[in-house]
Amino acid sequence: MGKGGNQGEGATEREAPMPTFSWEEIQKHNLRTDRWLVIDRKVYNITKWSRRHPGGFRVIGHYAGEDATDAFFAFHRNLDFVRKFMKPLLIGELAPEEPSQDHSKNSQITEDFRALRKTAEQMNLFKANHLFFLLLLAHIFVMETIAWFTVFYFGNGWIPTIITAIILAASQAQAGWLQHDFGHLSVYKKSTWNHIVHKFTIGHLKGASGNWWNHRHFQHHAKPNIFQKDPDVNMLHLFVLGERQPVEYGQKKLKYLPYNHQHEYFYLIGPPLLIPIYFQYQIIMTMIVHKDWVDLAWAVSYYARFFITYIPFYGFLGSILFLNFIRFLESHWFVWVTQMSHIPMDIDNEAYRDWFSSQLSATCNVEQSFFNDWFSGHLNFQIEHHLFPTMPRHNLHKVAPLVRSLCAKHGIEYQEKPLLQALQDITGSLKKSGQLWLDAYLH
Repeated sequence: MGKGGNQGEGATEREAPMPTFSWEEIQKHNLRTDRWLVIDRKVYNITKWSRRHPGGFRVIGHYAGEDATDAFFAFHRNLDFVRKFMKPLLIGELAPEEPSQDHSKNSQITEDFRALRKTAEQMNLFKANHLFFLLLLAHIFVMETIAWFTVFYFGNGWIPTIITAIILAASQAQAGWLQHDFGHLSVYKKSTWNHIVHKFTIGHLKGASGNWWNHRHFQHHAKPNIFQKDPDVNMLHLFVLGERQPVEYGQKKLKYLPYNHQHEYFYLIGPPLLIPIYFQYQIIMTMIVHKDWVDLAWAVSYYARFFITYIPFYGFLGSILFLNFIRFLESHWFVWVTQMSHIPMDIDNEAYRDWFSSQLSATCNVEQSFFNDWFSGHLNFQIEHHLFPTMPRHNLHKVAPLVRSLCAKHGIEYQEKPLLQALQDITGSLKKSGQLWLDAYLH
């Protein structure tokens, strides 16, 4: 019964007022067993539901006790569908006197960014050109066909084999960028179609797992370069990153490896091993442990197709070696492209920045050219991609001037580099962090 009680026979009872909460109260609910978050000033209890979250329980848990409005709009396309799941989770709203942003985040930057997003929507920058993505898929099939024809026509000698491996590594890299598009729901309006084609591209074309990729990659986008939240900066003690971690390791006398030489051994254990060893093991174990039979079936279809194609030329063991050589080549491509926009940037503990500032501090761009666009899968526009993950990649260059303008207005650095400089900055950053560790370790 609402305030004022029954006003007469047949009168409609007023709904009970929605409970209100302060940020101080909300921020207490940021535990693994007790999670609240805020979207558009509405407070939701996601404690039980987070395990059912399609993007994984970790990514949504990273916003426990915080405002998740911009992340919510960044990751979801079909908002009406998503809100159906949110209704039962609603427990109240922010008290009227409370600001919309937590932890004293910059409200003006947030307002300006949301206005920028509306402008991008009005410019139809979230609308995909399906022919563009069809041509990307076609050129992957063309490369695979050329690779097979090379070894079929010229035989399995060293030179044809190396040429074939390079072509297949290129097709694998391009398939990786294409699955990334579907995984981010940036091609079709309906999420379902994106998910279906994503299973095909990452499973049948690459032999990997869509669910494994979703749960890992969305965490990276939600909290880029944040220790304990971004899995891409969890280096398992192999490297120390940024400025804080090396000093902490040094002061604690932690020396799992000679980190002052990490910019040198990076060439040995970074690019060569990430995909063929670490990712491959993690993907297979994830599918088996979590009984993800659909993803496993798609992955098996990739291996079946590969071995049926190349066993006649190399035999079974030879085909296994050939496959791992391809992954070895692809791994170099993947690591250098993905890390040139992140490792040289700010890597630290959670600082509770607004969405726009957090993405700009963790990402940088590489200059645009036809080659750079193709080589990186348009991840040379890493800043725009992180701000608008569901925006089709062919539109990222169109929104870039608007992002630059907003950065200039608020005095935020917008970094763009030549390709070779960006690649060099990876090892330069590792060398700098290694030296910080050594200084702290010795002194």
